[in-house]
Amino acid sequence: MGEKQRKLLVLYASQTGNALDAAERIGREAERRGCPASIVSTDEFDPSSLPYEEAVVFVVSTTGQGDSPDSFKEFWRFLLQRNLGNSWLQRVRFAVFGLGDSGYQKYNFVAKKLDKRLLDLGATTIVEKGLGDDQHPSGYEATLDPWMLSLWSTLYQINPKYFPKGPDVMIPQDELTDQPKYRILYHKQETLEPELMAESADIIERARGMSPGKLSKDKTKPDCFLKMTKNEVLTKAGSTKDVRHFEFQFVSSSIKYEVGDVVELLPSQDSSAIDAFIKRCHLDPESFITVCPRETENNGSCGEVITHHVPIKLKTFVELTMDVTSASPRRYFFEVMSFYATAELEKERLQYFASAEGRDDLYNYNQKERKSVLEVLEDFSSVQMPFEWLVQLVPSLKPRAFSISSSPLAHPGQVHLTVSVVSWITPSYPYKRTRKGLCSSWLASLTPEQEINIPVWFHKGSLPPPPQSLPLIVVGPGTGCAPFRGFIAERAVQAQTSPIAPVMFFFGCRNKDTDFLYKDFWESHAREGGMLSEVKGGGFYTAFSRDQPKKVYVQHKIREMRKRVWDLLCDGAAVYVAGSSTKMPSDIMSALEEIVMEETGGSKEMASRWLKALEKAGRYNVEAWS
Repeated sequence: MGEKQRKLLVLYASQTGNALDAAERIGREAERRGCPASIVSTDEFDPSSLPYEEAVVFVVSTTGQGDSPDSFKEFWRFLLQRNLGNSWLQRVRFAVFGLGDSGYQKYNFVAKKLDKRLLDLGATTIVEKGLGDDQHPSGYEATLDPWMLSLWSTLYQINPKYFPKGPDVMIPQDELTDQPKYRILYHKQETLEPELMAESADIIERARGMSPGKLSKDKTKPDCFLKMTKNEVLTKAGSTKDVRHFEFQFVSSSIKYEVGDVVELLPSQDSSAIDAFIKRCHLDPESFITVCPRETENNGSCGEVITHHVPIKLKTFVELTMDVTSASPRRYFFEVMSFYATAELEKERLQYFASAEGRDDLYNYNQKERKSVLEVLEDFSSVQMPFEWLVQLVPSLKPRAFSISSSPLAHPGQVHLTVSVVSWITPSYPYKRTRKGLCSSWLASLTPEQEINIPVWFHKGSLPPPPQSLPLIVVGPGTGCAPFRGFIAERAVQAQTSPIAPVMFFFGCRNKDTDFLYKDFWESHAREGGMLSEVKGGGFYTAFSRDQPKKVYVQHKIREMRKRVWDLLCDGAAVYVAGSSTKMPSDIMSALEEIVMEETGGSKEMASRWLKALEKAGRYNVEAWS
């Protein structure tokens, strides 16, 4: 290879943006050591060129139940081809870093299977795979920091040409060597075309299309808009939760959806907080801007890129793309802030927060308290960060996803949601503060009279709509009952004209009197001859965990009904599980495993294989959210 400059390829697969953050950090650290790095999403990289790379770092996240991000699916399918052979990647060195949550059964599943497959294809590991854990007090960075140091020193041992500046570098504390990745162009108002006052869908598409937070291939234009027609509290006085039933109708155009689908809503941020952010950062809310990537060797000049971006008002851009009121900034935000702090004490504290030694203290100050960008900027009042950096580093405003709780057959032209309004108290004494979930609390504050148009996107969830001939065993404690309200309502309509298979439904909550969501709906279908009646081969079973001294959960009820559950499984039933607890899905799996063992007389391994086969056949579906 002679004197050729070595380079590093960082391939990432991100669902929410965390793996992209980690990949960018790995790229930055490599470049600080003098090694050029390309950071590319797996859906924008041609996998057939992988054998020609000499050093590749993969950063991949695992979502809830062991699923891979959408951007990884095609790349993974390519790697699974049988004809690739075990020497296909023999010249490639690689390292895998995974982002996962050890609260789930299939912890970092995607990183583990990728690591194994790359070895099978003949590639060589640079360092042992790193597994970042969301459950750790400092998040995935607790593993990423030491893992990167090991990666740099090993690469340097393999070939010092990787790092002309050596494997250990100190960041100069007085000058910022990094450049922001985006440029902002300001436009004179009088030169703008009148059609800029476009309809809201185009404005949202325009703003979010320019936003750095856009994950590749995200759809920026909303599918349509919804208008709220009902906001009803489902929980009763005395409940520890505030769960709402929302009903919406389509505004102008409607979208076809199926039961089990998911809808994403783009929430509105508090306008006084947006004004405070704009004022704190000395920005002009009325100026018109375009945001584009800086000039690089492969994307031409900003002027060329701008041709498909129409200018947008700065305040609108902030409102639609930058989460200034609810998401906590990343560690890199504090590092860049330190260069723009003019007060010495603030500068020192920010430098400490950005260092490895200060990581846990930063976690206690920032993530644990769920500090917003606006609060952080107010705490460090001497910092004046250029807007380019803010656009790059303020977390992007993300749509929030909810399981749809209606059926298009039973509720034509409507979309129903079952939403728990999120609020919690921050841990720090004496400053304990109430925090609220941005989207759920915004929805709870709306009334039908306001006639607010809400931008939405529809998606397939992980619960496929079941054919009416398929018997079902469904488990939906708390708001996990949402999709099954749609399932049952749909089957009730279908039952009027044709025979349908039975449904067993297990519901759970804390207290019968205060938390029994949709009580009348379930009970009416459980009556004689109803969708959930035992006469029809189904059943409705409830677990109220706090209504007796010993806690009773849905898995206990499943064990109680073991005989009927087994009979329905033997009749070809599919299992559907939904809910918001990290442990619940694996507790249900264990209960079913016990039933299979008991009924067949087989071993635990055999029962586990039996359920895995059910999963493979599409007859075991889980949708869990944290």
